[in-house]
Amino acid sequence: MREFQRGAVRLHILHHAAEEEIHGAWMTEELASHGYRISPGTLYPTLHRLEADGLLVSEQRVVDGRTRRVYRATEAGKKAL
Repeated sequence: MREFQRGAVRLHILHHAAEEEIHGAWMTEELASHGYRISPGTLYPTLHRLEADGLLVSEQRVVDGRTRRVYRATEAGKKAL
């Protein structure tokens, strides 16, 4: 992914995670609706990097019998916007 697009995707993720909890499958669909074609192999490392940088936090939840990791923005993530 090109650097400009990578930055735009990160901002998009932070924007939504600051408003509500997000998860990877939903974020993939949301990004696609804005013209970003991002594979899980690109999205999940981006989410993990944002978490490692202290901009997101995550937790696992069971939804409909399946484990899902949900993310939300930290205060630092909100300030980064």
